Amino acid sequence: MTIATDEPATSAARAVERLRLAEARLSRRRQTDCGPSENARAAMRLILERTDDGHHVTPTEIAQALGISTASVTGMLDRLHAGRLITFVANPADRRSKFVVPFDRDQDPDAIDPVTARIREFALDLPADTADQIVSFLDRVREVVDAECG
Repeated sequence: MTIATDEPATSAARAVERLRLAEARLSRRRQTDCGPSENARAAMRLILERTDDGHHVTPTEIAQALGISTASVTGMLDRLHAGRLITFVANPADRRSKFVVPFDRDQDPDAIDPVTARIREFALDLPADTADQIVSFLDRVREVVDAECG
């Protein structure tokens, strides 16, 4: 490859690395300074989105969506319940199962994760074809990250 074709690829790879480092720093700060953990924020977003779509979500589905153990989800949901962010309702089709629902559905999902809200604002400025290319690129990056040590 020539230097001219390598430069955009190198710039993109470096930008992704800077993003990964920034996310790691944010995750560490949130663990100590900013309330709910990354997983708790992701779980709340999932619960709110599923509720908005008219669907229920179980603790097992949350564990699968987040890629963590059901034991971890149980502890996290206990903390969210104690903080009055979620509650549980019985699954009428399965007495052994429960659904996780938001305690207050008037809560704005963007208030739980303001970073996502800001990113969505930036994304509104992207032309559709550029957004599609970015989605494709970032999905490929995510696949590489998910496959690492897996």
